[in-house]
Amino acid sequence: MTPDEYCANKAASSGSSFYYSFRFLPAHRRRAITALYAFCREVDDIVDDCSEQEIATVKLGWWREEIDRLFDGTPQHPVTRALAVSREQFDIHREYLLEIIDGMQMDVEYDAYPTIAELRLYCHRVAGVVGLLSAEIFGYQERSTRKYASELGLALQLINILRDVREDAERGRVYIPQDELRDFGVAPQELLVGQTSDAARSLFRHQAERAREAYRHAREMLSDVDRENQLPGLIMGRIYVALLDEIEADGFRVLEHRTELTPLRKLWIAWRTARIERRRPLT
Repeated sequence: MTPDEYCANKAASSGSSFYYSFRFLPAHRRRAITALYAFCREVDDIVDDCSEQEIATVKLGWWREEIDRLFDGTPQHPVTRALAVSREQFDIHREYLLEIIDGMQMDVEYDAYPTIAELRLYCHRVAGVVGLLSAEIFGYQERSTRKYASELGLALQLINILRDVREDAERGRVYIPQDELRDFGVAPQELLVGQTSDAARSLFRHQAERAREAYRHAREMLSDVDRENQLPGLIMGRIYVALLDEIEADGFRVLEHRTELTPLRKLWIAWRTARIERRRPLT
């Protein structure tokens, strides 16, 4: 199996919405973003699969060393070997890859976040930085597009947090800021109960509003000249907002069941978004 095949299998097997946005890219950009996504999956799986903090830290440490090997020209892992090819074509920063690992280390060390400030740092590392790297791969002309990509990463991560709130709580992690839990009168242990109280519903609505605001802010910073290149991000945004719409329409019952879009609907949103964007008149 080649490094590219390994990364493609990793991306396809995850079932992530990201897979649907990659389909509209030229082959060389698709290979690069698939390798980046596979890297994110590798380090994220460490956090999800390791129950012992020490083991997870050691494994993340190996990946830090592997990033050094990548930039020294001696990568060992199929993912970093694929990234090595992409690094020759795109501006993939060493510090960004390391910052993603820093975000995963936060998952190992933190089980809760006191305020939105701490949560924003986590979201920046695990999602905003991924947005910045993705923007480099997709291509852009205006520097404001970098701000768009980072803010879009924040919006998508906030939607992920809302969707996965009970699943994360079962793993001992609470990503909703602790001060907001207190303000809305929701105890952390209530996130493990398969019922949605009025207080929890109000809390989740507040989280949804923050995610929507981040999404609106991101779109405002995307220059028209970069919309075509940034089509994958636009597709991702549409898919995630559709997911958020479903959560809201369901009464924010994220403690009772996991809300998901079918693969067919994701594909339809991707196709429709691409069609709309390609018909948009140039300004």
